[in-house]
Amino acid sequence: MKALVVVDYQFDFVNGALGFEGAERLEPVIERKIEECRAENGKVIFTLDTHSENYLETAEGRKLPIVHCVDGTKGHGLFGRIAECVKADDIVIKKPAFGSLELAEILVKYGFDEVELCGLVTDICVVSNAIIAKAALPEAKIIVDGSACGSGNSEAHEKALDVMRGVQIDVV
Repeated sequence: MKALVVVDYQFDFVNGALGFEGAERLEPVIERKIEECRAENGKVIFTLDTHSENYLETAEGRKLPIVHCVDGTKGHGLFGRIAECVKADDIVIKKPAFGSLELAEILVKYGFDEVELCGLVTDICVVSNAIIAKAALPEAKIIVDGSACGSGNSEAHEKALDVMRGVQIDVV
């Protein structure tokens, strides 16, 4: 069984506090991937970067002092048509850090033989969760589509893809 993990395709990463030019162009690509996964009877998992009002007092907030993805705000929500793609049987994970241990637990529970990741930001949350997926399911095929991920820093995007290749994640 296949899983598609849509990582943090949220307003604040597309055109909000940490948005960047080009992030909105991933919307139709991610939407198509969701449709394809469903057509193959796969499971769709959405992660949401999730912070509280005290974000600036956290370890992450001290190193990245830009308030973003505060639970309950517009910036926390999934962007555009991707928000409309969520169905009742999908899994939505609110994660307080770059990587999600809850995601690892879910991947192990279902025992997927293939996990594909897409979304934002390639060099932060996508790479973190791809490596977690590889650790959770070392025999599964873990895939990251570089054209379905993005970063405000194209050099960091490419370096993250290289790191993922180095840990035997299939970058397509």
